[in-house]
Amino acid sequence: MVKTLSPIESFLAPLARITLKHPDLEGEVIWADGPDWRAQDDAEGLLDAEEIPFYAEGLLMEGFAMQWQVLAETEAPKEPVHIRLFFWQGGSALPPAPEPGLCLFATATWTA
Repeated sequence: MVKTLSPIESFLAPLARITLKHPDLEGEVIWADGPDWRAQDDAEGLLDAEEIPFYAEGLLMEGFAMQWQVLAETEAPKEPVHIRLFFWQGGSALPPAPEPGLCLFATATWTA
C-alpha cells in the first residue's frame, strides 16, 4: 500500500530528492529579523544534506513559514551548489534573490 504524504512531506519531497541526489550539498538556515534576514549563528554552521529536510520539517510542524532555495552558479545552472532555508513567523516575508553569479536551481514556499 502506498503511503499518502502529508502536506508538509509533499512540500519537502522535491528538496529531499535533491539532497539525496547531491549528498555533498550543505544548507544554510536564515531567519527573518523584521525586514532583514540573518543567518543562523551556531557552532554547527551549515546543515549536511541529509539533515536539511528533517530540520525543515520540524520547524514547519511548529508553525513557521519557509522558503527553500537550491542555488546553482549561473555558469552551471543545472548543478546545485548550496541550499538556503528561510524561516519566518507571522505576516509575509520576501527572501532575497540570489546574489550575482548564482541562480535558482529549485525553490518552493510554505506559508503557515
